[in-house]
Amino acid sequence: MYTQSMSVPDEAGSRTVQPLPSTEPADRMARFDACIDADGRIEPQDWMPEAYRKTLVRQISQHAHSEIVGMLPEGNWISRAPSLKRKAILIAKVQDEGGHGLYLYSAAETLGTSRDQMVQALHEGKAKYSSIFNYPTLTWADVGVVGWLVDGAAIMNQIPLCRCSYGPYARAMVRVCKEESFHQRQGYESLLVMMRGTQAQRDMVQDAVNRWWWKCLAMFGPPDADSPNSVQGMRWGIKRVSNDELRQQFVDATVPQAKVLGVTLPDPLLKWNEERGHHDYGPIDWDEFWHTVNGNGPCNKERLATRVKAHEDGAWVRQAALAHARKQEQRRMKEAA
Repeated sequence: MYTQSMSVPDEAGSRTVQPLPSTEPADRMARFDACIDADGRIEPQDWMPEAYRKTLVRQISQHAHSEIVGMLPEGNWISRAPSLKRKAILIAKVQDEGGHGLYLYSAAETLGTSRDQMVQALHEGKAKYSSIFNYPTLTWADVGVVGWLVDGAAIMNQIPLCRCSYGPYARAMVRVCKEESFHQRQGYESLLVMMRGTQAQRDMVQDAVNRWWWKCLAMFGPPDADSPNSVQGMRWGIKRVSNDELRQQFVDATVPQAKVLGVTLPDPLLKWNEERGHHDYGPIDWDEFWHTVNGNGPCNKERLATRVKAHEDGAWVRQAALAHARKQEQRRMKEAA
């Protein structure tokens, strides 16, 4: 529902951030800044400031971790899907999320970090992933709401990344966003079917919306004034739109969808502001957000333990694949001789 804006240019003034002080060589930094100012693309073979590289590794790896950990809340429902159709759709979606993680790990590897390093940082708790995945999916309606709201918020956040200044990340995001659009549509369609069902089904959908709405608004990150990395990210063209702007876009896009669906968004302060041309909405509970980000959410320990166990249980597969690759290489070299 949101990918129609993938080719829309950034709003005027959204990139007018002045260069920040740097200790990098002045001539190289000047060429880098010129490329950024011209809205160019930085490729792996190009020179880049070390801080730019580190920022990208952190952001892309955490994005990849989010895709992989994000498989867990929905994967839990594959065996309990209400029909063969829903089971097939959910399997396809979870498989897509795994693929997104692999795209993004590959993009991060072009910056000189290994996948093993990134995975180890996740397992040791040194790397973060989206806090939204530290909440449980209690009912089948949660699966639809995750598709509609969580994936909807993710798309809104990720569409500007298709114009990221780092080429491999931008190119990966084009495919990711198109597939996420499918995920959001299937979630919304699933909820539409439930809302045409029994009162118990409608109540289940409303309950899920009530539990996920505020968590989705927090997905865009803290307010701009409290987001220390935003200024540098905007300067470098990694981040194109601020947290608060993205959050507002999401609210404005979601309100009419909720009306069609027939659910009430759980915010008594939510209303259209004619003067601003946007919806006003109530305050977000940032204490809960930081509580979860810092590892104290309802499913933090469970999610990480599951990922570590899966990694350890799959060690033999990775070892077998490496052994096969070595044999293939030895055979190739023998034939070449």
